[in-house]
Amino acid sequence: MSNSRPRTVICVGDIHGYITKLQNLWSNLETLTDPADFSNALVIFLGDYCDRGPDTKKVMDFLIGLPAKYPNQSHVFLSGNHDLAFGAFLGLLPGNAESFREGWKEYEANKEREGWYEGDGYEEMYLQGRRWAGKITVKVNVAKGTDYLGSIYDAGPTFESYGVEHGSSDLRKAVPESHREFLANMAWVHEEEDVCIENEGQLKHCRLIAVHAGLEKGKDVQEQLKLLKAKDTLVPKIEPLSGRKNVWNIPQELTEKPTVVVSGHHGKLHIEGLRLIIDEGGGLPDKPIAAIILPSMKLVRDTDDISSK
Repeated sequence: MSNSRPRTVICVGDIHGYITKLQNLWSNLETLTDPADFSNALVIFLGDYCDRGPDTKKVMDFLIGLPAKYPNQSHVFLSGNHDLAFGAFLGLLPGNAESFREGWKEYEANKEREGWYEGDGYEEMYLQGRRWAGKITVKVNVAKGTDYLGSIYDAGPTFESYGVEHGSSDLRKAVPESHREFLANMAWVHEEEDVCIENEGQLKHCRLIAVHAGLEKGKDVQEQLKLLKAKDTLVPKIEPLSGRKNVWNIPQELTEKPTVVVSGHHGKLHIEGLRLIIDEGGGLPDKPIAAIILPSMKLVRDTDDISSK
């Protein structure tokens, strides 16, 4: 491709087990993007492929199939906090049982309420896997006004999509090898040294960092990136994948060289300068899945009616 035409970058928000939404969004992206640009695009999926919606297994199959169907695209599959926890339950995270058990202690006070998993293999499990497969004792998520679906992570529908009852260790046998590989290989962070965005009619060259929730304020960015690339599980909660207010803004040190920080996770669509949060759906059945196309900054949703365009 010529230097005069910047590469198309598509960032796709949280899918949360909704295959029809994903198929509609993908179809809309393909229709609204120049065919040559689409076939050569870099597509970054921002994480949270599982839980809440009914079709996690089908979503995984769709994503795993993309590289064969679109061989000239580049695909980045970031880990969300839900995917990390799913992988933790299946024993796919780097680290060892001793450090995982050490990590339980910090959140022990929540154990009873969250009904941590205690079935086969729990002794060697990273904390988030135990929480993911646990059986929460309260019914309603007060912050969201929704009922919990099995666990603190709403993992019940994921178990069901593989034909297994929520919280059953049988899931460890039911997940196909290709899905295990996908979960094991997800990136925790992705960097691009040069992407373009349109700003007041001008093309602006930026660095891009994609990470599911964001980067923590007040902590050295390079150190955070190093730990994310190493998939460091020494702490029981990975803030750049699961934090909230502490990862909302772009860290000050990244403003020196214009850096786009793109995330999902927050259940909101928030575009402010170079901080892009693309999670309009939040895993709720009546909300759309969104994506953003760079350099145009065009937003696309699964609900867009483009038949008239």
